[in-house]
Amino acid sequence: MAKMTGGQAIVDSLIANGIDQVFGVPGAQLDYSFSAMYDRSNEIKIIHTRHEQGAAYMAYGYAQSTGKVGAFFVVPGPGLLNAMAAISTGYACNTPMFCISGQIPSNKINVGTGQLHEIRDQIEIIGKVTKFAQRIDTPGETPAIMARALSELAVGRPRPVEIEMAMDIMPMEGDVERAKPVLLPVPKKPDMELIKKAAELLKNAKRPVIYAGGGTLDAFSEVKALSDALGAPVALTVNSLGVMDDRDPYAHKPVAGYYLWKDADVALGVGTRMANPLGDWGIDDDIKVIRIDVDVEEMNIFCKPDIEIEADSALGLDALTKEIGSVDAKWSEEEMLALKQEVAKEINIMAPQMEYLKVIREELPEDGFFVADLTQIGYASRDGFPVYRPRTYLYPSYQGTLGHSYATGLGVQVANPDKKVITVAGDGGFMFNVQEMATAVQFNIPMVCIVFNDNAFGNVKRIQQTSHNGRVIASDLTNPDFVKLGESFGVKSNRVSSAQELKSVLKDALDHDGPNLIEVIMPEVPGPWHLFYRPQIRGV
Repeated sequence: MAKMTGGQAIVDSLIANGIDQVFGVPGAQLDYSFSAMYDRSNEIKIIHTRHEQGAAYMAYGYAQSTGKVGAFFVVPGPGLLNAMAAISTGYACNTPMFCISGQIPSNKINVGTGQLHEIRDQIEIIGKVTKFAQRIDTPGETPAIMARALSELAVGRPRPVEIEMAMDIMPMEGDVERAKPVLLPVPKKPDMELIKKAAELLKNAKRPVIYAGGGTLDAFSEVKALSDALGAPVALTVNSLGVMDDRDPYAHKPVAGYYLWKDADVALGVGTRMANPLGDWGIDDDIKVIRIDVDVEEMNIFCKPDIEIEADSALGLDALTKEIGSVDAKWSEEEMLALKQEVAKEINIMAPQMEYLKVIREELPEDGFFVADLTQIGYASRDGFPVYRPRTYLYPSYQGTLGHSYATGLGVQVANPDKKVITVAGDGGFMFNVQEMATAVQFNIPMVCIVFNDNAFGNVKRIQQTSHNGRVIASDLTNPDFVKLGESFGVKSNRVSSAQELKSVLKDALDHDGPNLIEVIMPEVPGPWHLFYRPQIRGV
């Protein structure tokens, strides 16, 4: 036991559990936590951002690119609400984010007296986009509640958690047990009887297909082993790109999953809700569905699988591979390469975007990170950007949070200081977190951001032109001079108007020891939606 303030107890728990980097914006309700970090600055560092959304997105990028906890501090009320877009992104992407929020004085919570940063039912509000949320009411409770929050990040399906502490509890001193590292739970093992049934289905299948989602990011070797054992293709989701090296004949982009679904007689979904196959592409009596997922709530959203295996992805896949043993390849390598060629033809309808993505892939090292925003290049990258390693491609999944990428990329770079990071954004989305260029300069974060500027919310404008008889409204934009803007922050900035020009500028940017901004003057380009929205192909 030791005498600690509430703020010191929070910081003590973070440090005890190996969290040595946090993000945040200071404020009166957090003063005693920040003071505690000052006293232990040799053990924990903070990057303070210019907006709470920036701090939360940096924590998201930090966590999503590593699998480690991304922790951040925000004041209550508007501070927490500012962070919620990023928290909801982490919820969609199964990201271990830890939000530490302040609170108004404890005797005023939910009374409605108009305290600074007061919102009614704050813990209930944040509970809608987190896996766990709890208020700490005394310093002595801190180690146990912090341990519970950290355990929730490590057990089952990882999703953001939140704790909060009132501003009068932060300075309160009490007897507090020194924090200890949380014991990580044993991963959920599969039921071997169900594994045997699944193995029999797969061994006897003529055309089995593996659908691997974000739940396989840390089971990449097991995904590869099962694919090799069966000679079966792996259809990746946007959340799992890189789980299998794109150059592997049996690794397929999301759009290829549609063509594979048509012929599959057994489909194995691992760490994925299988939203497109089961929800959009149809199902019939000629296909059997096996699910492996640590989250049982996901199993029956679209249909009841023939076999449900509640298990950690890696353990379930490993058990399945061992049970199957060796069988003749279900799909030939020639068939796989032919499918890749067919998909490439379809993707190349977006030729202008593909030219830029080709340059980026050539200049970005294989272990470099690509962070995609909701922009024309970002959309095309979902099926057009080769990804070679897990966790090196970041996209906000179904949450589709426009404007996340600049701050997210900074978090990725902080987490991976020896790697190269490229972020792409449109001119609309870039302005959502443009203020974090100041953070990039202050902490010399050497991320490269490429802004594709078409002076519009380009996708919105295209839909208005094609689906609403050209009634364009509220989608044209007036932008600053992005090069001058970047330079005013102290960011090395350039402008190009072609993929060829980008190549030489990008090479120099990646060699520069500091933040970079490259503006690309972008004309209207072909849309990507023919790749994403497919008609029902089974059961029609």
